[in-house]
Amino acid sequence: MRLAKRLGLLAAAAILANSPNAHANPTPINILTGGTSGVYYPLGMSLSELYSENIPDSTTSVRATKASVENLNLLQIARGQLAFALGDSVADAWKGDEEAGFRAPRDRLRAIAGIYPNYIQIVASQASGITSLEDLRGKRISVGAPRSGTELNARAIFKAAGLSYSDMGHIEFKPYAESVELIEKGQLDATLQSAGLGMTAIRDLAERVPITFVTIPQQVVSRIGSSAYQSGTIPAGTYKGQTRDVTTATITNVLVSQTSVSDAVAYQMTKLLFENLDRLAEAHPAAKGIRLEQATNGLPIPLHPGAERFYREVGVLK
Repeated sequence: MRLAKRLGLLAAAAILANSPNAHANPTPINILTGGTSGVYYPLGMSLSELYSENIPDSTTSVRATKASVENLNLLQIARGQLAFALGDSVADAWKGDEEAGFRAPRDRLRAIAGIYPNYIQIVASQASGITSLEDLRGKRISVGAPRSGTELNARAIFKAAGLSYSDMGHIEFKPYAESVELIEKGQLDATLQSAGLGMTAIRDLAERVPITFVTIPQQVVSRIGSSAYQSGTIPAGTYKGQTRDVTTATITNVLVSQTSVSDAVAYQMTKLLFENLDRLAEAHPAAKGIRLEQATNGLPIPLHPGAERFYREVGVLK
């Protein structure tokens, strides 16, 4: 009797092992972010945890990258399923702007959501004497990793202000953490960073070194000639020692996926994002700027059909 029972269990196990789903590979959700001291990375980590807990048969991971341009190029070759990117970089990728880092149109990209705005934050040590864009002439400045979204923003801002890299004393192409470290050591005068408010690297720098925020006037933002750039304000008190509002440029961030991601997975990624905004805000306060009613406004690429299904369900799209 026991032998028969054992044989029965072995047979059942064999049937299960040979069933179509037994060896099915879990669905990968690789989230492409940015530098670990920026905003994309902690939000990506939070999304990864959410998806791991709530999307069945999935395996999630987070990859630190050089951000927008690298992320969009990786999505095009299906080396990621979700990525953070600046709206102007997304538009350049869709067009295939070679100067911006895209050798051909990135036609596999699909939008999940417009999320919080990035703020162009130009920070200088007080010791440098920099108080305006014009004061950057002859100074040592970092503009982000080469051909990153931040670096493309720097080119656009400087051109609109009548400046170029050749006007600077020295240009470094460094990400957030390295840039502020060089300022702290007195080896760099200023850095331009494109990120959400309250970014860790600038917050840490403000705790250690007296700094000045450089205004980007509204007329300079207008001269960029792109609807991706809007005038905005870094509110007083966002960083230690920042006692006044700072006028600057803002750019909407976009969560981007690609065509090989199934409609079902894209739907779940979108739904879980908007059902857990409080949790994302715990990961970084920039997430407080995410608004469901604005998620589909002005997107430079088509929505993923899975995301579109969610927006129709909740009435954002008719």
